[in-house]
Amino acid sequence: MATFISHSPDETAALGEQWGRAAESGVVIGLSGDLGAGKTQWVKGLARGLGIAARVHSPTFALVNIYNGGRLTLFHLDLYRLESRRQIAAAGLEEYLNPAGVTVIEWAERWFGADHRPQTTDYRPQTTQHATRTIENSALRLAPGCLRWVQIDVLSESERRISYEDSGA
Repeated sequence: MATFISHSPDETAALGEQWGRAAESGVVIGLSGDLGAGKTQWVKGLARGLGIAARVHSPTFALVNIYNGGRLTLFHLDLYRLESRRQIAAAGLEEYLNPAGVTVIEWAERWFGADHRPQTTDYRPQTTQHATRTIENSALRLAPGCLRWVQIDVLSESERRISYEDSGA
């Protein structure tokens, strides 16, 4: 598991943008974090990295937003309003688990369970320079069939701990 400390919404989006540049078709990314943690901010960066010019917003009420026009299609799901796996299945969202593009699922633990989220430690670099080095050296490759679990934790008003790990591939 890798950890990155973001000191601003721009740094959170920059991490997403780097991953978007490295993503290959077939990747699924599960995001977990409290309301306001920065999940949608991260997705905005991912979309930018995929070359998507459209304005990205949370699909809380639509369940799925689809963004075309970039290097890959982005399928952005938000499960906040769904309370059970049964409701998720009834919504017919399974097709997005094998995307012809990249799928990002906010509130992914509602579908896959809390035990799939990365376990975080209290890792806090002392400087922004260290955090930038961490983002540049992070495992960027997102291969087809990869499932990347991302946990975003609020550390302070401006700091977020972003922990991630891959499974599958």
